[in-house]
Amino acid sequence: RYKIMKPYKFTAETQRRGILIASFFGSSMMAMLLVVSCLYFVGTISAQTETPPAPGTPKSGTVPAVQEKKLGNGLTVAVVERKSVPLVTIQLLVKTGASAEDANKAGLADLMASMLTKGTKTKTATQIAEAIEFLGGSINSGASWNSSFVSVTVTSDKVDQAMAILADVVLNPKFDQKELDLLKSQTLDGLTYNLKQPSFLANYVASKYSFDEHPAGGTPASLSELTSRIVTDFHNKNFLPEKSILIFAGDISTVNANSLAKQFFSSWKRGGASKQNLRESTRYTVVGDPGYSTRPITKAVISQINKFLVIDVPNSGQAAVTYVRKIQVGRNERLGFYPALVLNSVLGGGYSSRLNQEIRIKRGLSYGANSGFAWRKDASNFAARAQTKNESAAEVAELILQEIDRLSKTSLSRDELTPRQFVLTGNFGRDLETNAGLSAKLAELYSFDIPAAELSSYIYSVDNIQPNELTVFAIQNLESGDIIIVGDYAKFRDDLTKRFPNMKVDVIKAEELDLSKDSLRK
Repeated sequence: RYKIMKPYKFTAETQRRGILIASFFGSSMMAMLLVVSCLYFVGTISAQTETPPAPGTPKSGTVPAVQEKKLGNGLTVAVVERKSVPLVTIQLLVKTGASAEDANKAGLADLMASMLTKGTKTKTATQIAEAIEFLGGSINSGASWNSSFVSVTVTSDKVDQAMAILADVVLNPKFDQKELDLLKSQTLDGLTYNLKQPSFLANYVASKYSFDEHPAGGTPASLSELTSRIVTDFHNKNFLPEKSILIFAGDISTVNANSLAKQFFSSWKRGGASKQNLRESTRYTVVGDPGYSTRPITKAVISQINKFLVIDVPNSGQAAVTYVRKIQVGRNERLGFYPALVLNSVLGGGYSSRLNQEIRIKRGLSYGANSGFAWRKDASNFAARAQTKNESAAEVAELILQEIDRLSKTSLSRDELTPRQFVLTGNFGRDLETNAGLSAKLAELYSFDIPAAELSSYIYSVDNIQPNELTVFAIQNLESGDIIIVGDYAKFRDDLTKRFPNMKVDVIKAEELDLSKDSLRK
């Protein structure tokens, strides 16, 4: 029901006609509005009949060389020199995140990382903020499922002062109980609000229901139990030089970067990291291997749903519909990673993707539908999702399943595949243009023990994915997932029964939900 229309161009001829029409009706405001409306209407009809232009070739990203050096304590220093702009981004990446915390301490990694900038043994949170503001820079910290980080961005003439602040928050955090209580209160307030939002609640439940994980952001119960001692112990155990990479990107020489790294971090003592944490990836495959398409295509089709869960939220304004699946492909398996990237671009990776075309543009059932992978070292998480009115929740679930099923049954045409590859390589090239974007790309690779040189293979790997590889990936990885709908069950129950007559649906009232229980019920 939505059409993308190009703006109408007012040529000299259309302007002349407009003036004639205006003179006929008079110079009143209503007449002028009528003229503009008529011209827009004529232009709209003309635009609708035109064929959309073919996508342009994306700008190729220039991948600079990455210089690596390891300090005596095991800290890896990675430097990318770029002299075009006098800015430097410095990121301290630690290859430990929420995956290292116990389920009953969910949210610990993110809370600990956020606390790093809330005070050290020599500076308060306010003093840290004022110091970085004085430099005209910024400082950020946080944690994901796979890693934790602290980063600063400053002009190149302020790098020395910025490094002193970075080293202080990494090596000497205080984890003051008052600051921790304040942060916990803010986090709990945000979580309480988010748990009332259907889309957030669907993802929150999926972590336990389908992915056998805990919410990385924590639960109300787990966050309430975290203390300064627990946070300190987690930091001491996991923030270790042999688990860390110090990344410099921007207007700084390799010699200067290595000198600063040694000056501020050589005193950082090694810990007792296990061999498992320190091992290099043995599953990573370099460019030149046979390719994912050599794996046999099985007879399986996406015709079943594994589990179907409804979280009933009476009087919910909308419903969130999510299809989720644990896939047996890790981030460091390039023979699966690149087909997954391209497949996701086709399915739900942007406005022109299949899900958005089918659910939003053709039917107007949602403001947007999308899909994505949350990457893990071994088995990763896939989700396709849309938010819609309660009455159309069952229909949207059916449409999502149909689009996923279509990937396994029909091969893509080159006309559809090529633009979706351009989206990926174009975004990649754009990300590399900033120091922060380049640093983030490197941090992702280091998080999974992938060589930094893989940056140079990205565009080639995406461009050379073939249509049959996507079919193989869909068949082998996306069948038999779970459907989770969060919304007002009374408003879509009958339609759900009609569209999925033989499906057992587990219904849980929102107020009865408890992720600490296997049954998800209090």
